[in-house]
Formats: sequence, C-alpha cells, structure tokens
Amino acid sequence: MKFHTRRPIALAAIILTASAALTACGSDDDGGDSGSSGGDGGGSLSMTMLPKNLGNPYFDTSTAGAKEAADDLGAELEEVGPETASPDAQVSYINTVAQQGKDALILSANDPEALCDAIDEARSADVKVVTFDADTNPECRDLFVNQATAEGIASKQLELISEQIGGEGEIAILSAAANATNQNAWIDMMEKELADNPDYADIELVDTVYGDDDDQKSFDQTEALLQNHPDLKGIISPTTVGIAAAARYLSDSSSKGKVALTGLGTPNQMREYVENGTVESFALWNPSDLGALATYAAAALANGDISGEEGDSFEAGDLGEFTVDADGVVLLGEPFTFNADNIGDFDF
Repeated sequence: MKFHTRRPIALAAIILTASAALTACGSDDDGGDSGSSGGDGGGSLSMTMLPKNLGNPYFDTSTAGAKEAADDLGAELEEVGPETASPDAQVSYINTVAQQGKDALILSANDPEALCDAIDEARSADVKVVTFDADTNPECRDLFVNQATAEGIASKQLELISEQIGGEGEIAILSAAANATNQNAWIDMMEKELADNPDYADIELVDTVYGDDDDQKSFDQTEALLQNHPDLKGIISPTTVGIAAAARYLSDSSSKGKVALTGLGTPNQMREYVENGTVESFALWNPSDLGALATYAAAALANGDISGEEGDSFEAGDLGEFTVDADGVVLLGEPFTFNADNIGDFDF
C-alpha cells in the first residue's frame, strides 16, 4: 500500500486488506448548480461531516483530513455530531443537513438500519450521502468509503494477538457499542477464523465485552475482563477508544507484560504504551486519508463526475485515482502495523 506524506497530521498507514464498514461523504448539486469539484474556481460545494461522536481522536483526525481535501476542492465543510455514539443522536443532524440543502453528507453510521429513514429524507432533498468508517445498508447511501475489508481487519488482529501470546491461550475482545456495524463485522470474521484456521486451534475466545467507545467504561471493562478471566493471555480491542483505555489500565496493573493487547489505535494515542512495553504492536489505516477520500468521493458525486456505479473512477488529490467497486464501495488501501521500531515516524 501507499504512504502519503502530504498531511502533517498523518503520514500514513492504511491497514490491512480490510473492509469493515466505514466511510462516507456525499454531495449533490441541487439539480443543475454543480459546484466546483476540482478546485478550478466555480461555485463551492457545501458538505457536512457527521462522525459517530465528537471528541474522539480517531474522528478528529479523519475530519482534519476531510477539511484539507475540502480546501483543495474549494468546498465548504463543517463537522457536527453528538457527544455520545448512538444512532438516535445522529438523526437530528441528518435532518438538519436535509433542511439546509447541503450538497453532501459524510457519515460514520452508528447503526446500519436505524439511520436509513433520515438518510432517505436527505437524499430526497438532493443530498449525496457517503458513509465512511461504518456503513449503513448499501441501499441507504450513495457510496461507502471503506478503509479495508472485514476479513482483512479481522485477520490482522488475530495475526498480531497470536504472535504476542505464542499461538495459544485465552483471549477476549473489548469492542465499541454492541450495535456498531464495523465492530460486529470484524468480530464475526474473527470468530469464524478462530474456528476454521488450524493456526489458531490453541486460542480460545472466552469473552466479548462492550465499552461503547467511552473511555471510562472501556477502562472498567478491561478491569472486569482480567478479574473474570484470571488465565487471560490477550485482549483485542478493535476501537481506538477501547484500545487506549485498555492500555492505560494495563500499564498500571500487575498484568502489564503478562496480558497482551492489540487492536486498532492511532500512533499518538498508543505511543506511550508501546514505548513503556504495555503494547507490542497494533494496526490502523490512516484516518486522515480516509476522511479525505470520502470528501473527494462526495465532491465527485455532487458534481456529477460519477454516479456511484461499479466501475466509476475519480481523482482524489494526492491520494491518486480510485474506482467504485460492487455495492458502491470505494476501498482506501491495505494494512499497516505499528510497533516500537516505527511508531516514532507517525503523527496522527
């Protein structure tokens, strides 16, 4: 996969061949007033970015990338969102986008089904809808910008935990919300691979718990896992909030160095825990690139450069050219593993 150095906050890494559900940004031109999608000086597009929740370092980074892409396009982009990651909390923001007549909505969905009615209203108002980071059902949106495949992300996390526990022992999963589309897809794939792959025959998944992408709850769930499973050898946390909270707990506990931790995190969150030996390695794509790609995809839709059909292609600035795959999916790239040897090279 490619590394991109154009943004100071992310020189980048994309993880795995993975695809969980994750990306979105859409835009429409209100029937004939096509904004300027290439930064060539016409009228500007107006886009809204709606992450799962505000105050999350992962989404802070994806929004920063989206804003840089919007600047490159000469478009307007605002970020809105709830403090807590729930589908009900996102509905009012989607309704507002429709009422304001925005060209595009870039959305990380807190539920694959619960937002569809609101999204339908927005699309009826000529708003292009692109999901990113976590998808809705394909029928509900125009495009999904995916960082990687569910199979790829699942395989990467199992590969890392297996290496760290010597291929045997009890493991647990600390996820985000119980209804998080992307988390559940990855967990399903991990469960299947654990059952079917002989390389993991001596690894047992003993528990899956949910921290709701809340720092304190994820911290408490880590403590509970260790109390409930005294023989636990490793934890996988496929969420940036969860892995950081788990690392914070482990770093000050007697389990440091005894219970392995991996999953999906950002270098800036995890650097201290890698450097102090709490975490050996973890993975992630570049969320800044993910937000940027969703923004370029939304602009291409809004300007009529693509319709979202399989085989459509569009330019995404320094990221290069991308093609729409089946079911309206655009794939960002491949995986990257962060460890003590390379984590100092990244800043996001």
